[in-house]
Amino acid sequence: MDAWSTLSILLLLLLVAPDVHGKFLVEKNSLSVTSPDSLKGTYDSAIGNFGVPQYGGTMVGTVTYPKDSRMACKPYSDSDTFRRKSGGLPNVVLVDRGDCYFALKVWNAQNAGAAAVLVADDRTEPLITMDSPEEDSAASEYVENITIPSALIEKSFADKLKRALSDNEMVNINLDWRESLPHPDDRVEYEFWTNSNDECGPKCDAQKEFVKNYKGAAQILERGGYTLFTPHYITWYCPQAFILSKQCKSQCINHGRYCAPDPEQDFNRGYDGKDVVVENLRQLCVFKVATEERKPWVWWDYVTDFQIRCPMKEMKYNEACAEDVLKALDIPVHKVRDCMGNPNDDKDNAVLKSEQDAQVGHGSRGDVTILPTLIVNNRQYRGKLDKAAVLKAICSGFQETTEPAVCLSEDMQTNECLTNNGGCWQDKSANVTACKDTFRGRVCECPIVQGVQYSGDGYSHCEALGPGRCKLNNGGCWQHTRNGVTHTACSDRQLKGCQCPSGFKGDGFNTCEDIDECRERVACQCPDCTCKNTYGSYDCSCSGDLLYMREHDTCISKKGSTAKVGWVVIFTVLGGLSAAAIAGYVVYKYRLRSYMDSEIRAIMAQYMPLDSQNDVHHHLQEDA
Repeated sequence: MDAWSTLSILLLLLLVAPDVHGKFLVEKNSLSVTSPDSLKGTYDSAIGNFGVPQYGGTMVGTVTYPKDSRMACKPYSDSDTFRRKSGGLPNVVLVDRGDCYFALKVWNAQNAGAAAVLVADDRTEPLITMDSPEEDSAASEYVENITIPSALIEKSFADKLKRALSDNEMVNINLDWRESLPHPDDRVEYEFWTNSNDECGPKCDAQKEFVKNYKGAAQILERGGYTLFTPHYITWYCPQAFILSKQCKSQCINHGRYCAPDPEQDFNRGYDGKDVVVENLRQLCVFKVATEERKPWVWWDYVTDFQIRCPMKEMKYNEACAEDVLKALDIPVHKVRDCMGNPNDDKDNAVLKSEQDAQVGHGSRGDVTILPTLIVNNRQYRGKLDKAAVLKAICSGFQETTEPAVCLSEDMQTNECLTNNGGCWQDKSANVTACKDTFRGRVCECPIVQGVQYSGDGYSHCEALGPGRCKLNNGGCWQHTRNGVTHTACSDRQLKGCQCPSGFKGDGFNTCEDIDECRERVACQCPDCTCKNTYGSYDCSCSGDLLYMREHDTCISKKGSTAKVGWVVIFTVLGGLSAAAIAGYVVYKYRLRSYMDSEIRAIMAQYMPLDSQNDVHHHLQEDA
């Protein structure tokens, strides 16, 4: 073994196990067997690192173990082998480990109609994470198209399933991803471990596509304060004995402290590993500076623009191009430079040193050894690196009912409502349904339509409430039009319910029948009346010159009626005139008396003082 081979092995060991205290945790989901009774219980399964795990949701299905092609390494001859039958449960296909990639097994089962795949381990060992193939362009074509969840199960459990199925027992299971990611509160904290290298094959291409597609949703979540996002970059260090070697010098900065693999895996051409480390450092500093300026979401803009404007293939992966992107996004270039420091210094770089420390697992999180890696609420995400799949995982990290609107977008729909309306209430005539697809699965919830709230259990009943309800399919009430006249049991004066209009009887919802007032003798019953029923009413006529008074249900003479009305008018007019005359006389007498009283008081006021003076003078004379 030559020196370079020895160095490569050492570097790989340092990358996978940077600290003897580190650990790799397998992310699991719960698998419960509901039948047969002999297998009832809960078992562990390791989530595959491809496909789309149903984070936040559950799946009930029937386990199927194919008679042929149990390794699932070749396509099944019938594309409907595992297709769900009408009224049946989804098929969860059990396949054996070995002979081909895990992802290929799942791909073949998916194409044959499987809803999920369980891979039976062929050896007694702790569960591992099933990963997608590395550097395989042929595999990348199908890995990106896997849309069903998959998991590895222990050999002992798999053997029990096989025995039960061989005895023709129906095995029903419940796959539960609700606790795969913690969801303690209304904010999700997540990390994205990535790399600026864009020449690492299919995985780099998938990563670039993900960043570009997910950027919008990430920025909405970050701007709204719903998430706390942190980007990270993996680096490793060069062993002391090889620091002066050509390989370490080309792949490392700060004298072997921070290294990355050569992008082209060729030390004689193209870019070096240290170029990647420097750009990784720059992107970390972009995030640090943007966070200090209270706009951390700008990191997504920089990374996306750098990938587009500064690709390695065009030989633009350099400092000049990077700083052009910084200027275009109004990110202070000098602050980014100060943060990066000098890559030639023989000392630790504070930013990269903290990244190496963060790579080591702690608490419930294992070591970060796979790129790219997403960590949500301190748990490693497993599955396809795709906008919809990742957003679903992020959204499952929110406490239930606290999810932001972006989690309820069309991208997150599970499409369960497409089959039998999800078992929820619906009004087909009004095209209104209580079924709502969410990332956690469908919910049956009475909707709000055109500002009108429906109320009910969402499963068997929903009723429109409040003003405007009659505009929506007549509020679910009875309605009929005859001879150009529309009769309805819905009234906006009532906030809820249906009531047959006057002239009808029934429940108001499904039926309202015309009341035959003539037959039921509830109207037009006077001796001279002739009754004729009409739809919703009746006509009543009187014989001869008689006039029908509907409010009194009686007939009166037209002449008598006219004379009577005339005398009433005359007496009313005379009465009014008499009352006005009497009122005028009373007012006149009152005003006249008031005037006379005021005149008398004025005259008396003139004479009373003189009489008083004479009395005083008379008394004085007597005293003298």
